[in-house]
Amino acid sequence: MGCCLLAAVGSFFPRIALLLMWIFTNYVDRAFSGFLLPLVGLIFLPFTTIMFCLVYSPAAGGVVGANWIWVALGLLLDIMSYSSGGYGRRQRSSATAD
Repeated sequence: MGCCLLAAVGSFFPRIALLLMWIFTNYVDRAFSGFLLPLVGLIFLPFTTIMFCLVYSPAAGGVVGANWIWVALGLLLDIMSYSSGGYGRRQRSSATAD
């Protein structure tokens, strides 16, 4: 039970961080002109959205140059968070089958 609670809190942490960033800073409003795209990022790709908001530069006209590496790192973190959940489910199902 404790591990499940820890996993649930850990999976919601980037979403909570992005929501707090959206409420208390102007980073999300600066990086996105609308409401829908950051909301989709909040639901499906929170690490990518956080990284995009942090490296977005209005003076440079958006995300430029090596800053795309940070956005790619956020995408990698999102993919890893989704794949680790699938791996854990597979391990539990094979353990119960034995």
